[in-house]
Amino acid sequence: MLLHGIGHRRQTWYPVMRELAAHHELIAVDLPGFGGSTAPAPGSPYDVEWLVDTVQRMCAELGAERPHVVGNSLGGAIALELGARGAAASVTVFSPVGFAPTGTHTGLRALAAGARMAGLVPEPVRVAAAASPPARSIARRVLRGDPSSPAARGLAFDATLVSAGSPFVRLVPRVADYRFDHREVPCPVTIAWGDRDRLLPPSGARTALRRIPHARVVSLLGCGHIPMADAPRLVAAEILQTARCA
Repeated sequence: MLLHGIGHRRQTWYPVMRELAAHHELIAVDLPGFGGSTAPAPGSPYDVEWLVDTVQRMCAELGAERPHVVGNSLGGAIALELGARGAAASVTVFSPVGFAPTGTHTGLRALAAGARMAGLVPEPVRVAAAASPPARSIARRVLRGDPSSPAARGLAFDATLVSAGSPFVRLVPRVADYRFDHREVPCPVTIAWGDRDRLLPPSGARTALRRIPHARVVSLLGCGHIPMADAPRLVAAEILQTARCA
């Protein structure tokens, strides 16, 4: 089961799925509020715990008992929480949220503040600004390990995500405040972090190892916050190795 980060959708896993399909049956999820999945109604619970409950319930409905769970960023936190509940056969996560130094989640807090401010700007202006060369340059630097790579050339922020009251704007402050504080995750765990992650510092991997002492920690050289886009074969290899340990 493949879980994307905040603001993304299941398609972010497609390059990795090509490598995994020969070995496993795959379920790629649009988390509620993103892709083709609707968000809960305004005023309803909508945070990391609610997302974990929702994904666990979906697994039960699909008959997917204790799947190998893989997640990036927000999806990584959900995957680890499922592992802590005993609901995963193995967990492989890439730059998971929840391990920033105490009192700080600088990248996510800046993202939350920027999203709130951007939501006040008319959408046509937001879309035009996001398509400008300076904004595209920032997007490449924040989201890719090598901003100059040909694959990153067309990258831009999706300005439609930050309309007032959107799922992204509702959820990102909750994600910024989230901390993973379990020590017992009763399955094999791999925590992989891009050494060029500019959104969540790679130092989070050391914190993760202190909280989950049996985890295998991997540095993904040359990768940013979304390593599936930078090195899909490397990402697939880490997933397969973790699953084999189970």
